[in-house]
Amino acid sequence: MRLNFKRKLSAVTLGAAVALASGSASAYNLYSENGSELNLDIEAIVGTFSSEENYFGKTGKGSTWQEAYLKAGFSGSKAVTDNNAIYGGINFVSSGTWGDGDAGGNTDGSERRTALEDAYVGYRTDMIDISFGSQNFTIGDGFLINGDSLNLGEGVFPGSDRGGAYWLAARKAFDKTAIVRIGGEEGLRGDLFWLDSDNTAQAEMELGGLNIEYVTDKGTFGGTYIKGLDATGNAARNGQKTVSVRYQGSAGVENLFLSAEYVDQSQGDSSADANAWYTEAGWTFADVTWAPQLTYRYTNYDEGFDSLFFGFNRGYGTWFQGEVAANYGGPFGSSANIHHVSLKAFPSETLAVGALWFDFNDSTTFGANSEGQELDIYAEWVVNDHLIISPLIGIYSPDSDNTAQTSSNSDNVYAQVLAIVPF
Repeated sequence: MRLNFKRKLSAVTLGAAVALASGSASAYNLYSENGSELNLDIEAIVGTFSSEENYFGKTGKGSTWQEAYLKAGFSGSKAVTDNNAIYGGINFVSSGTWGDGDAGGNTDGSERRTALEDAYVGYRTDMIDISFGSQNFTIGDGFLINGDSLNLGEGVFPGSDRGGAYWLAARKAFDKTAIVRIGGEEGLRGDLFWLDSDNTAQAEMELGGLNIEYVTDKGTFGGTYIKGLDATGNAARNGQKTVSVRYQGSAGVENLFLSAEYVDQSQGDSSADANAWYTEAGWTFADVTWAPQLTYRYTNYDEGFDSLFFGFNRGYGTWFQGEVAANYGGPFGSSANIHHVSLKAFPSETLAVGALWFDFNDSTTFGANSEGQELDIYAEWVVNDHLIISPLIGIYSPDSDNTAQTSSNSDNVYAQVLAIVPF
């Protein structure tokens, strides 16, 4: 997906644009003639971060660090007939973390790497798309799969040389893929997929599955089956079976947003069964000044639930719930009940402001209490065609002392500023 920054972004799509810009390169067309095209794809993001507290055994009082990456390469296509085309892409990513490393100890500030990221080829018609190679892949809004985007540092997690940029998730492509997409943009469609991760932090998992969706003007209904085929050092993922059903849309009601998903999962090394689910409802007050959007979501993760390759998708809070909690302090998409309230408003076509509240209950992270609350306040500002700025301030308050999580129950003031640079 390519973003077009040659026009101003509407207030309604601004938040989605920030999410997409952090996951898809913007393209500059180099050649387009006789059904063939070649694009230069460039994506660059820089972030600065600070946290008054550290987590999970990281020594010292607080951390300040920076993350950045540059992704650059080429993509193109060539028409075979009027409705058929071959296509492909190749790019490299240079990334790093500087300073103290992140507050959760996932990076130490020494990480640097330049390496091949996407390298894929494909063939598409009006109703079928077949592709192979290293590429990103997402199901739904990323509750289970949103790329292979866990970027831990070599200095902290030996064997996981992902080049830092932990929060920015510089590297998202699965190492090997075979994906068949069937159907168009409406009606019945599906994905048949095989994905192979070379990410040590994800146990180098190999998985396959089927995703089916029915797209209507009232919303999208979906169902997914995922089978764990192999995983290094993680017996639970060998033979693991995950089944989900979901819905997202307006139900035909203007200004209404509904989203829900239920997941049942059996682990491969035992008869253990876990589930996770969420339900979300939002309303846009379109006739009120700044057109505010109010949303409530409840999420339940069973103990032992494996959230697989979930990731940042449609904006803050999906699916990293709480900038501090989900990224550094826990919970991490398992063993928790989470109440979430979001308020977002749009003072202008190029500016959005918002607040996120999270309440974590019945929560354990690595077997220890990680209950608490978090408030995040943020803005998303499209400065011009080539710059998006997003500052955020968060306050995270754990309910009790937990030396596995943090050395005290002190409130943590956290801040970050992102600069997204579309070319």
